[in-house]
Amino acid sequence: MNNINLNKNHTLLLFFISLFFYFFNLELNLKILPIICFFLIATIGVSHGALDHQKGKKILKIFNIKNMNFFYLIYILFSLLIIFLWLILPGVTLTLFLIVASYHFGKEDSVFENRPNIKILNFFLLAKGLLIILAPFYFHSQETLKIFEDLNVNVIPVNNNILTGLIMLSLISNFIISRNFLLSSLDSFTIILLNLTFEPLIAFTIYFCFLHSLRHTFSLINIIDSKNFKKGLLNFSKRALPLTFLTGVIFLISLFILNNYYLLNSAIMKIVFIGLASLTFPHILLEYLIEKNEKKS
Repeated sequence: MNNINLNKNHTLLLFFISLFFYFFNLELNLKILPIICFFLIATIGVSHGALDHQKGKKILKIFNIKNMNFFYLIYILFSLLIIFLWLILPGVTLTLFLIVASYHFGKEDSVFENRPNIKILNFFLLAKGLLIILAPFYFHSQETLKIFEDLNVNVIPVNNNILTGLIMLSLISNFIISRNFLLSSLDSFTIILLNLTFEPLIAFTIYFCFLHSLRHTFSLINIIDSKNFKKGLLNFSKRALPLTFLTGVIFLISLFILNNYYLLNSAIMKIVFIGLASLTFPHILLEYLIEKNEKKS
């Protein structure tokens, strides 16, 4: 199965699963769900960045640096810098993270061919990805504001008319940039259905782990072995397991530490979103450097 057909089947499957949840009102309110979300994000969610060290080798070659320890040091220091900035400037760091993450989501989730020569393409990609942030605000405003409070950020509720306009902009952006609007729009409707049905953490977990992360994983598997998906998956799993396991352990240790000072759900929110921010910034920077270098060559 080639990568295009795999993404098509994956898109349709996730959309119909979301539709099933919505129409059969399968809202989940179990107390254990935040813990399940935590483990899914700490494993499946972060696994799509577990080959960053492979990409780091390419970057080091560009700068004629042979010692991989240099890459690990810079990557870790960058992650720690984001955590430090969040502690002293939570509002600014969160705002920057949401903007960068929205652009990243909009770009990486555009697996169906984009229209060529679109002016201000980056703006439309950002607008498309904003739906991930806007939908929880629109459908579960109070729960979303509570998450922001757990992250030490006080946010003023946004008027629903403004949110509606921005959501429409996101949908229109999807239409403008995609050649296959039908399949691409199913992503947006899936996100909306998930947020209609579930509270923000659950909706985000399903999106992040089973749409965004799996999409990125499919592309990595295709790069590793474009002819044999099973061999590519096995190869990817072997390569990704060490860093995924290490990240999961760090997340788990952090949870045990923070749970001594905060309620469990509050500790989970801090680790999930601050932890993801600390991984997202170096991950996106790495992607940018590789893409920039490929354009030059």
